[in-house]
Amino acid sequence: MNREQTHQPCCLVIEDQALIAMSIETYLEEAGIAVKTVNSVAEARAWLETHMADIAIVDFMLKDGPTTELSDDLNRRGIPFIIYSGYPPRQGVPTELLGVPWLEKPTSRDDLLKVVLKTLMTVSGLMPSVQTLHS
Repeated sequence: MNREQTHQPCCLVIEDQALIAMSIETYLEEAGIAVKTVNSVAEARAWLETHMADIAIVDFMLKDGPTTELSDDLNRRGIPFIIYSGYPPRQGVPTELLGVPWLEKPTSRDDLLKVVLKTLMTVSGLMPSVQTLHS
């Protein structure tokens, strides 16, 4: 989906650990990015039925299972995503996810924001007017 350059980007955060999800949500919102958080594959799919995100941050393993099929759904919808997981990127990860930006928990908030912005600009062509925050 093509978005205008002045569009506030929307990030779907798919994370089942509440404190991590709240931390990501707060930081991205402070940087000027709209955020929707969900805590399961089922909830993410339900939200995506009626909404569109510009980018997603996805925990690889959720309480209701791995997000491999959800990642396929995001690809089909043209939504770029970042894996943010406690799993190292090569430990039992499907080969189709090896080219996806992968951040291993814990990651600094600034590093997470840098990858989000780079992905938005590279994949979506968005140049969001977000402010860089320092922890």
